[in-house]
Amino acid sequence: MKSAVGDYMRAVVALLLFCGFAIGSVAQALEPVHPGDTLLVSVFQDPKLDRKIIVGPDGMVSFPLAGHFRAGGRTLPQLEETLKARLQKNYSSPLDITIALGDVNKEEEAESRPRVYITGEVLKPGPYVLRAGTNVMQALVLAGGLGQFAAKHRIQIHRRVRGIDTIQEFDYSAYMAGMFNDNIRLQRGDVIIVPERGLLE
Repeated sequence: MKSAVGDYMRAVVALLLFCGFAIGSVAQALEPVHPGDTLLVSVFQDPKLDRKIIVGPDGMVSFPLAGHFRAGGRTLPQLEETLKARLQKNYSSPLDITIALGDVNKEEEAESRPRVYITGEVLKPGPYVLRAGTNVMQALVLAGGLGQFAAKHRIQIHRRVRGIDTIQEFDYSAYMAGMFNDNIRLQRGDVIIVPERGLLE
């Protein structure tokens, strides 16, 4: 009895894994190709044409016997049909062509990652990739630390909440002195502003 139940559970798990793989494959096939993506092309009837090609910045690709054509913005099935149409005149039997997505454009992928923005009296202002759980102190470290003229007790975190701009204040000096533990956790799009201290500060 236990063996039958175990076999059943293994079959269910295998089915779920297969379904997940199939759904992922369909989703990938429907995703348009972008400049910088790598495509893996396989021609069943002529393996010497199997190769890896990279989509150019203009969205175009080149392929032997098929010439130069647009790939950017098109799906993998659409590209397969285009390549078949361009190659078929060179073969007597119907072609079986498969195109899969290799590496995606790393720069485009990086651009889509969540960021926070740090400006003002820090050594290295600019945008920084936001990792899960990053707080204000960690972000300031990424920015090289506070500058010589930073107003440490009135650092601002600007955040858009439901379409409304909000401002939270962070007292760096008080935090370092152990006077409070409010190390604000950051969210995507937060802007940290470190103002310059006044003459009397």
